[in-house]
Amino acid sequence: ANDPDFALAVAQTGLDIRIMNQPPNSPDMNVLDLGFFASLQSKAYLRNSKNIDELIRNVEKEYVEYDQDMVNRVFLTLQGCFIEVMKLGGGNGYKIPHMNKERLERLGTLPTRLSCDLQLYQSVMLSLSQ
Repeated sequence: ANDPDFALAVAQTGLDIRIMNQPPNSPDMNVLDLGFFASLQSKAYLRNSKNIDELIRNVEKEYVEYDQDMVNRVFLTLQGCFIEVMKLGGGNGYKIPHMNKERLERLGTLPTRLSCDLQLYQSVMLSLSQ
């Protein structure tokens, strides 16, 4: 995170790019691994595929027809995982938070993003600055 060569290269671009550590070996930090691939795979398996070409077509069909509400639910879970990691000060010793997203969706109260407690945010920013 404090590599001087990297900092010099970034300074020359005029961009604000930072190297940040994330929990090791955590597919929960990758939105594709967290939910998208798994749900896409389960939907594609519901279709009968007799060969690899049919499997590819079925996956492509499921991708095109993928429910956008599902994408929102996966991103909310990702945000919840981020918050849990921040509460622990990093690492992967957390549980994936559950917030009854389907019920909230039925009630019309499902958020599009999660908020982070100001004190938690400030403590994380302080930790990152050290």
